[in-house]
Amino acid sequence: MSTAVSQTWYMTQRQLMVFVRQPAYALITLVQPVIWLFLFGSLFRKVVELGGFGTTSYLDYLVPGVVVMSALSSNMWAGMTTLDEIQRGTLNRFLTTPVGRAALMNGNVVNNGLVTALQSVIIVLLGLLGGADYPGGLGGVAVLVVASVLLGTVFGALSNALGMLVRERESIIGINTFLLLPLTFLSSAFMAPAQMPAWMRHVADFNPLNWAMVAGRSALSADPDWGDVLSRGGALLALAVAAVWLSIRTFRSYQRSV
Repeated sequence: MSTAVSQTWYMTQRQLMVFVRQPAYALITLVQPVIWLFLFGSLFRKVVELGGFGTTSYLDYLVPGVVVMSALSSNMWAGMTTLDEIQRGTLNRFLTTPVGRAALMNGNVVNNGLVTALQSVIIVLLGLLGGADYPGGLGGVAVLVVASVLLGTVFGALSNALGMLVRERESIIGINTFLLLPLTFLSSAFMAPAQMPAWMRHVADFNPLNWAMVAGRSALSADPDWGDVLSRGGALLALAVAAVWLSIRTFRSYQRSV
């Protein structure tokens, strides 16, 4: 176990070095969340008057949604990194080393999880500067960050598996573009469930994106429903484990093909 952890951390450091050496990338990835946070927050600020939001400030409601959406949108592209490694031959060269096969896949996932956590904290701080209130305190923020990391792990691992299966940029771009908006709008990202059509509420109940939002919003509220937090968080954890397992299995299939 200690060997697997150390090997995974080594592979994670490879990915983190790319992030550290390109600080502009971190700023670019925050542009879209800032637009969602302040543009949408200003545009729809009066929508809370419809009721069902659990707060009088739309920004309070929107911050968890933007955190989770950012985790989704950034991790969905993890497969592009895997595809780059395949096309450059880097991944095949690692196959000749004693490094564990799980570490080769999980290093990318852990790197994305750390970056997602950092982005989530920055978005929460930006919301605080914009006037958002977090009655749940640091504990609520921690739950929101963990939920976003778990969601990112789910889609990051699935994206890695997709990259090894299709091995084409166009396919990854097409699939991600197709999924991003439906997953976002079939959730409570922008609108309270009470204001959504009944069929959308039912679909949102099975949407992992919505699970993370429900867990985060509940934990950040003045009176958290820990049943919701634990049930949604547990479902995300189980899905993340399954996605990581699938990515490792897919990698072993790729290994046999080279």
